Amino acid sequence: MAIRFPRVLYSKQILRRSNSFGNQLASSDVPKGYVAVYVGDQDQKKRFIIPISFLHQPSFQELLCMAEEEFGYNHPMGGLTLPCTEDIFVHLTARLNRL
Repeated sequence: MAIRFPRVLYSKQILRRSNSFGNQLASSDVPKGYVAVYVGDQDQKKRFIIPISFLHQPSFQELLCMAEEEFGYNHPMGGLTLPCTEDIFVHLTARLNRL
């Protein structure tokens, strides 16, 4: 059994950085063990609350890398902004919920 510490640490580093730049009021209603993410078109972002465990999944790791490339660590909405459509995100999270 392989242990993937580098990816786990990388995910936590991204979250820590995104929360430090975000609006503190937006993160106050997120339960422990969850994180707020925003997905959708630039004009209409939709907020989702997802379990932190999703961040360990390889498909979600790809989204995190894409978010870093596109947005850096500046997330003005107070949560992590992911560069995908709402439909793709819902499909991905539905698949992850079945795991």
